[in-house]
Amino acid sequence: MRVAVVAIGDELLLGDVVNSNLARLGRALAAAGLDVVRGYEVGDGVEEIVDGLRSALRVADAVVVCGGLGPTSDDRTADALAVLAGPGAAPPLQLPNRVGSAAGLLVEVAGRPVCAVPGVPAELVAMVDAVVVPLLGERAGPRRPLLTRQLRVAVLGESEVARRLTAVEQAVPPDVRLAYLASPGEVLVRFTGRDAVALDDLARRAADLLGDVVSGTDAETLPATVLRLLRAGGATVAVAESLTGGRVAAALVDIPGASTALVGGVVAYAGAVKRDLLGVDAALLAQGGAVQPEVAAAMARGVRQRLGTTYGVATTGVAGPDPQDGQLPGSVHVAVAGPDGLLRVDSPTLRGDRERIRTLAGVRALDLLRRVLLDRESADPPAG
Repeated sequence: MRVAVVAIGDELLLGDVVNSNLARLGRALAAAGLDVVRGYEVGDGVEEIVDGLRSALRVADAVVVCGGLGPTSDDRTADALAVLAGPGAAPPLQLPNRVGSAAGLLVEVAGRPVCAVPGVPAELVAMVDAVVVPLLGERAGPRRPLLTRQLRVAVLGESEVARRLTAVEQAVPPDVRLAYLASPGEVLVRFTGRDAVALDDLARRAADLLGDVVSGTDAETLPATVLRLLRAGGATVAVAESLTGGRVAAALVDIPGASTALVGGVVAYAGAVKRDLLGVDAALLAQGGAVQPEVAAAMARGVRQRLGTTYGVATTGVAGPDPQDGQLPGSVHVAVAGPDGLLRVDSPTLRGDRERIRTLAGVRALDLLRRVLLDRESADPPAG
């Protein structure tokens, strides 16, 4: 069954609210084996809603519409459904809402169901799971669930990822979709289809071609991968951050169970903090400022020593908008210090605004630690 989604709200078109409901609906419907083929955003007016629903019905066997159900003047979904169904049509069937007050609605248009659910996320999820998915599933009949296999690629750009996967792209069968989803510091390579064996084979071939830039698979993010590797080696980490301002530590803390490996961190924004808390040499700071690879290295060593961890990670650089210590925005240094004098420093030149540079610097620091952990893992002799 082909399903289209229509999200209603002027706030979506004006950019006041990000349309996260489309993602929620897409995940729920795809998990039930339903093919989500199109998504629409329309304003609150009856005419706009009707036009959106008619467009959806031209490409789909069923439509799920969210938003515009409630007691206020901008809740016009019920009016639009009446216009869509036409004069003399039976009144919409009410769908139970177990977590809110606004009932859902169901109308039939030329034998195709149009299900309206509230836009409040908790109510939407509850109604879709309890009512809409079973209803559409019964109409669709027996089907295999839609499956995904994902590779997460750190640092490498989308175009380079695609270039490396040219051979895999040419081998993707018609019933599998390959997509590249880029975000700051990561490219998600996603294979979608219904044949688990085919998906596993494609993901395996893609991973072989990409090599060590694969930072995680499926739901395992870069921070989760780092924590897994730390736990596997019985290791701990501490973080010293300048331009990232705590983002590296926060990314790790977001993962449940981070306390088993993350000991703590220091936000060393001022030079005096780098000197007094982390032991960075005052002469080094005076001579070249805080944005130097040697400063990143000293910060990583210092936080490791102060907090007594296996590894120390550090970030320093210029996020902008103005230069600092003669360094342009995007000049970044990240470092990892470890046992037996281990020290790795990466000094990328990053592009973008202040927010993007800080995000990318955090990704670079975590990925450098990931690579160090992988190198140590492969160097350790097998047990026994």
